[in-house]
Order: sequence, then C-alpha cells, then structure tokens
Amino acid sequence: MIASFFSRLGLCLLGSISVGAYLVSTAQGEEIEAVSSRVSADYVRAKLPDGSFQPETYAFAKGGYRSSGTQDYSIDKIQFLDVARTIAGPLATQRYIPAKDPKTTRLLVMVYWGATASLTHSSDSAGYQNLQLAQGALSSAQMDSHGMPAGGGIAADQNELDASLALVNLENHIRDRADAENAALLGYDSWWDKYSGHAVFGTALAEHKQEMIDELEEGRYFVVLMAYDFQLLLKEKKHKLLWETRFSVRQRGNEFDKQLEKMAQYASTYFGQDSHGLTHKPLPEGQVEIGDLKNLGVVPEK
Repeated sequence: MIASFFSRLGLCLLGSISVGAYLVSTAQGEEIEAVSSRVSADYVRAKLPDGSFQPETYAFAKGGYRSSGTQDYSIDKIQFLDVARTIAGPLATQRYIPAKDPKTTRLLVMVYWGATASLTHSSDSAGYQNLQLAQGALSSAQMDSHGMPAGGGIAADQNELDASLALVNLENHIRDRADAENAALLGYDSWWDKYSGHAVFGTALAEHKQEMIDELEEGRYFVVLMAYDFQLLLKEKKHKLLWETRFSVRQRGNEFDKQLEKMAQYASTYFGQDSHGLTHKPLPEGQVEIGDLKNLGVVPEK
C-alpha cells in the first residue's frame, strides 16, 4: 500500500540498504571531482546526543537525464533506478534513510544526471580560421613585391576581414552563453561570478579564469541532487528547496558507470551541508559496498 502511494506521486522508494566501509587507498587518484552544495537558510539538521545527525527519511524522484549529444555507452545505458541505487549508499552514510511511511517522509530528492558537451577550442573554430586567412590576404593585398602599398583587391579583402571578425564575435557570444549555462548546471557559478566579465589578462586571476573555462568546456559527467520539503509538497503542493548538491568529473578518460559510485561517496560529505563555493579534490581509489536494494514502486516514465 505504501509503495502504491509513492508510485502515484511518481516517486521511487528504496529499502533494505546496508552500507559497508569506504576503502581508501594510500595513493590518491588522479581524477579531480568538483562539488558545489547549498543549503536553505532555514534547513538545519538536528543532532543526537552523541553528535551524529538525526536520521531523515527521503523518497527519490526522477529529475531527468541530459545527453552530451554524442554516443557514450557508459552513461547512455544508465537508468534512473541505477543512479538511485548507487546514490542511496552514500546518502545513508550521512543518515539519510529511505522512507517507509509517506506521513513521516522528510525529503523528496530529485535526481538529475548526464554529461555536458565538450566545446571546440576557440583557436580551432571556423570563424577563427577564416579570420587568420582574411588577415593574411589583406596584408598581402596591401603590399606589392617591393614592400610598397598595392592598389587592387584591398576593399574586397577588408570586407572579408570584417565578416570574419563578425563571425568570431558571434562564436564567442555563443561560447560564453554555453559556458554560463554549464557553470550554473555544474555548480561553477561561484567561480563564474568571480572571473567572468572581468579583464584579467596579465593578472594573477588569468590562470584561474582559464582553468575554469577549460573545465567548463572539456565535457563533464555530472549528478545533481535537489532535496525538497516532502510534507510541504504533499500537503500544500508547494515546492521548497532545502538543499542541493552538484558534483561532476571530466568525461575524457572516464566512464560514468565506473566513476559514479566514487563520485557520490566523495560528494556525500556535502549532502545537506554548505560547501561555501566550488570545491575540488582528487577522487580516491576505493569502493562502497551496498547491500540488496528492493524497489517498492516506480511510475513508468511519461
């Protein structure tokens, strides 16, 4: 009966979770995970006398999947329930427990996952290549064989140069918009607000800005968890976001299905906590042992 109630709401209820120890090797991995987590001002986790968090119950709901637009079997085959099962273990380590009774369920955790598309380097774009050719053609047209100004063809080459500049400006605008969207999606907006729109060329900030741009444009696997007040949604049909955690790792050289468990385990220390901006840390070598999970009801995708 409980399962059918959650199913009517389009939720996924998981049960029978056992979480083993997280085994970390002495050598750190080379992959760097980015994590950003925010908490509502009025969300405070209660603590038990021993200092540990008081358990809170939750139900999962499918937020959605975003494809990078390229074929990737490591993530294309992954379904919502696969992601939910993997994240349930790390959630449990932070005392977030799958719900059994809708009347006492504290959180509705929306799950989003996918990959961002990698962008062509600006120096390899069509506009930039055309600009280089147009600049060369105009320079040649302006000088004769003796290094003196020449007459013919200059106007046409100047027009070609102007058109190439316009194309480069358009490409840069499109690139900036894509970078801004990825920054918001991946939780890089604290970096973006700090570095974007500022003339940092030749300053100490230039290296950090380029680092941000490179990460945003290289293509990244990501997961976004958004935890809402379940009781408020159930009783008053109002959506109140209590906390959100966004974590990602670069796509190149990785496989989503193999990295998801480690990504979620590292990010779990920020579930329901404020990371105070974007954090970076090497993913350790290790694993989480999760017991059998029982699916108590899932509504088919619309």
